Amino acid sequence: MIELLRSGLLDAVPHGFSTRVGLAADDVLPGAPLVRVNQVHSPDALILRDIWDTPPTADAMVTDRPGLLLGIVTADCAPVLFHDPEAHVVGAAHAGWRGAHGGVIENTLAAMVELGAQADRIRAAIGPTIAQASYEVDEGFRAQFGPDDAIFFVAGRADHWQFDLPAYVVHRLQQAGVTKIDDLAQDTYAGATKFFSFRRSTHRGEDTGGRQLSVIGLRN
Repeated sequence: MIELLRSGLLDAVPHGFSTRVGLAADDVLPGAPLVRVNQVHSPDALILRDIWDTPPTADAMVTDRPGLLLGIVTADCAPVLFHDPEAHVVGAAHAGWRGAHGGVIENTLAAMVELGAQADRIRAAIGPTIAQASYEVDEGFRAQFGPDDAIFFVAGRADHWQFDLPAYVVHRLQQAGVTKIDDLAQDTYAGATKFFSFRRSTHRGEDTGGRQLSVIGLRN
C-alpha cells in the first residue's frame, strides 16, 4: 500500500510526494501520463505544452495543460511543487543545492509567470529533503555561498558546516515573491525506513539508486 505525503497548501490540485514505497500516476491523477525530464542539477525550467517523445534535459517543468502529471525524482535534494490556483498553472522543480543556488526556483517561477501566474498567488510545497542536522559540508562547499548566506550554515566539526537546504529553498522562494510556502520537514537521511537518501546510502556503502517521486497536475 502506498504512503502518499501531501501538502494542505496544494489541496486544490492532484499532487503527492512518495516515500520509498513509490507511487504510480494513477494513484494521484487517474489516466494521466507521467511526464519527466532528464535531471542534471541544472537551473533550467521548461514549459510543457505537449508530451515530449524524449525527456529533455532540465530540472523543472511547468504547465497549464490539464490531464498531465509532472514528476521529478529526488533522494536528498528538495522536491518543490507549485500551484497558482487562479491562473491554473502548476510546476515541479528538483532543487538540490546546485540548482537552488543557480536559480532553478526563480526560473520555475518565471516560466509559470509566462503562462499567466503571479508570484504572490503561487503556493509552493517542499517535500522530503535532507535536513540541516544530516547535511554536513566542507569549506569548499561553504565558499560557494556568499556572506549573506551565513544564516544557512552552522559550524560543525573542524572545517565543516551543517547546511540547511530546506531553509535556503524557502529563502529563494521568498526572495522571488512567494509567500505561501509549506515545508513538510521530512528528513530523508534520518528517515531510513521511510525514504531513500543518496548520502545515507553512500555513507553505508549501499545501493544509491533509490529515489522518491513527487508529482503534480491539473484535472481535466
